[in-house]
Amino acid sequence: MNVLEATSIRKAFAGIHALKDVSFQLRAGEVHALIGENGAGKSTLIKVMTGAVQADSGRLSVFGCEIRDHDPGVARTLGIAAIYQQPALFPHLSVAENIACALESTRPWRKIDWKARRRQARELLERAGGDIHPDRLAGSLSMPEQQIVEIAKAIGADARILITDEPTASLTDQEVERLFGVIRTLRSQGVGVIYISHRLEEIFALADRVTVLRDGHTIATRDVRDVNREEVIEMMVGRPIASVFPKRAVALGETALELRSVSNASKSLKDISLSVRRGEVLGIAGLVGSGRTELAETIFGLAPADSGEILVRGKSVRIHSPAQAIQLGIGYLPEDRRQHGVILEMPVAANATLANLRTVSHWGWMDQEREEHLAQRYIGQLGIKTPSSQVVAGTLSGGNQQKVALARWLAIDPKILILDEPTQGVDVGSKAEIHKSMVDLAERGLAILLISSELPEVLGMSDRVAVMHAGMISGLLSRQEATQQRILALALGNRQ
Repeated sequence: MNVLEATSIRKAFAGIHALKDVSFQLRAGEVHALIGENGAGKSTLIKVMTGAVQADSGRLSVFGCEIRDHDPGVARTLGIAAIYQQPALFPHLSVAENIACALESTRPWRKIDWKARRRQARELLERAGGDIHPDRLAGSLSMPEQQIVEIAKAIGADARILITDEPTASLTDQEVERLFGVIRTLRSQGVGVIYISHRLEEIFALADRVTVLRDGHTIATRDVRDVNREEVIEMMVGRPIASVFPKRAVALGETALELRSVSNASKSLKDISLSVRRGEVLGIAGLVGSGRTELAETIFGLAPADSGEILVRGKSVRIHSPAQAIQLGIGYLPEDRRQHGVILEMPVAANATLANLRTVSHWGWMDQEREEHLAQRYIGQLGIKTPSSQVVAGTLSGGNQQKVALARWLAIDPKILILDEPTQGVDVGSKAEIHKSMVDLAERGLAILLISSELPEVLGMSDRVAVMHAGMISGLLSRQEATQQRILALALGNRQ
């Protein structure tokens, strides 16, 4: 039985067709993966399903009944719940209050039973696989904890249709397994789950069926057991991808960056020593909380080092601010592109030139022609899919936003580039394009530090791998020495 069925859905925004006759069916008690490149139409389709966006044409049926006047309130009454990559919790309310906001009626002058509210929250959190105190403020929760609260809200609402949009993007392997356990339990209870993820290994581990979207069209729906990874990738991008990791051998130059016994008490970094040469990609691996991002912030001057020595192209320097780092030719693409990578309300061109305003201004006035010329250069170089350089960055797909963020740092003509999770949450096609750009930059002589939680990415793109544990370097491996087993052993504190 289909619990949800979308038939010939069409939707356009300002004349641009996001969905073109898309059809999708979800059965009771199945996990149905919805995949496609950024911009394929996945987000628009789930917004139609949840009533956040009205389709221009087509038919949406839930439990066999056609829904005509759809909105988020109607979706909730129909048992449709969505868990997004960026949870929407009230940060100044407690966990119990956030759950209550989603589940309780809004009768005026009603006395609140706080004990019952906390008890309900605790029970739902346990069912969602989390150990979170109901009185904690939502703003104090980590991203994985926020997602657990969203799952608890969906369970409490007795959702019969659950939509999960990139739910594992910020989770550790252990947290992913816990989430999978919750989803499998819900499936066994007859809940239909729509699972959106760019991590194909998760699709094959969890889903029963998979539907591929491309350029707003439904390409195919298949049983997962009947397809392999290569077939899925080819359906997503419309062409075979020879390699997601197009690593090429690059002649290495002199040392571009060297750290000698660098420590930073505020970031729990201790005695960090490493170096990276021109043309080299140095992978930084480690578990969540190992200090990888903190190391990047120290090098970039966001949190200056307490002791030790930093050398840039052989010269000892003190980096007290990002402005100093930029002057030294250091660029930093941060992990959270929506908070720190791009300014969503600004045009693509303004985002791309923001770190190097001196080249696009004259006597304090913006030179629009220079800005446009520089923006077009990186739009072409990075393959940014945008109708115009003046389009607001927030309207682009996640992969293209990441490319815009990368363009900003290429515009300063860096000598050293720090990339923190550069392909997190982007599709396989965009991932391959970003990896190709990394190799091209290395061939131009850039020294690249690649921070990634995806071991295949670290292994596929790095010349050497530095592994971190508890704020220290626990080991340094050559490309030939690096394996998943050795990296994991070092990440767990087993030193070489």
